[in-house]
Amino acid sequence: MATKKFNVTVNGTTYEVEVEEVKAVGSSAPKPAAAPAPKPAVAPAPAAAPAPAKVSAGAGEHSIDSPMPGKVIKLVASEGAQVKAGEVLLILEAMKMQNEITADTDGTVKKFNVAAGQSVKAHESLVILG
Repeated sequence: MATKKFNVTVNGTTYEVEVEEVKAVGSSAPKPAAAPAPKPAVAPAPAAAPAPAKVSAGAGEHSIDSPMPGKVIKLVASEGAQVKAGEVLLILEAMKMQNEITADTDGTVKKFNVAAGQSVKAHESLVILG
């Protein structure tokens, strides 16, 4: 019987697997022994935007922190922008839902501590408002 090789990617890890073609159901072909565990192939690292240097809130400034772990999808505001309370600063995806992270007070966006595509932990600083 013919075998074919395939590359299968699971959760970002690529595996090379061999698949044996079998005859129709009911054939008397012997069943093959269990295949050995696939060996991971070297996969390139995903290209995520580099994380900006973290900045702590200074005098007269405060940090908007992540309410939960997730992945930053999009930065809506820009550094230096004047924002009002309730205005969307960025979109955070968590548990397959997109959450709008908003300004809690009026102010100026001093610094984003994250970039689009970056994963964040709960209570991690996302934006510094001044």
